[in-house]
Amino acid sequence: MSTTSAPYAPGTPCWVDLMAKDQQAALDFYKDVFGWAGEPGPAEFGGYAVMELGGRPVCGIGPAMAMEGQPAPPHVWTTYLASDDADATAAKITAAHGTLMFPPMDVGTLGRMLVAADPTGAVFGVWGHKDFFGAVAVNEPGSLCWNECNTRDVPAAAAFYEAAMDIKAVPMEQMAGYFGLEVGGKTVGGLQDMGSNFPPEVPPHWMTWFCVDDTDSTVDAAVKRGATVVVPPMDIPPGRMAAVQDPWGAVFCMLKLAVQPE
Repeated sequence: MSTTSAPYAPGTPCWVDLMAKDQQAALDFYKDVFGWAGEPGPAEFGGYAVMELGGRPVCGIGPAMAMEGQPAPPHVWTTYLASDDADATAAKITAAHGTLMFPPMDVGTLGRMLVAADPTGAVFGVWGHKDFFGAVAVNEPGSLCWNECNTRDVPAAAAFYEAAMDIKAVPMEQMAGYFGLEVGGKTVGGLQDMGSNFPPEVPPHWMTWFCVDDTDSTVDAAVKRGATVVVPPMDIPPGRMAAVQDPWGAVFCMLKLAVQPE
């Protein structure tokens, strides 16, 4: 069991959520695959469901609702980076040539959030914590264990995240062409060039990775519930991974860690 009990350092991935085309169907699918518990929340928060693992928040699933004059958000998993001041971070994002898609807005007394795109087109959120700091269950089966920026311009992305969020990209040993994203000297995520590993029509994006206790059986369980395999189970330095697409189009990765974190 891995539990986070204090706010995340600014720049650290702290939360992921999905704005679902069919919220109840998505809740049922992910409950079956990962064992999450969660129900649609109060109307004041748009019915947003905080999913839990053993009573600890792990991620969110909300209904995809269009804001005034805007199309409904896409059915994708969004990574949120922690901030001590969402408005100051928004100004840095703009100064570093990022694009604010949704400017800072309050989420009750829980925090203040925004959604932006880096200069290469990868979309991410920023969570300025107040009463709620993000995922409590992490790095254990059924919870978030990695967040990865996939881009077609690594130098531009690296420069942006360092300027906007003070996140540094550092080459990772034993993984040619792969960079660790560091906050305060601690690796908190990854960055890589999409190159030939992704079809040309796939845009730059942040990928969400969930831990599992058995990659192959979890893939089988997801497929039985309507998911599609994008990357079949395979061994990589950190463990055994796979990528699947849920029945409505959201792609996520799963990983059985070769070495369990302390």
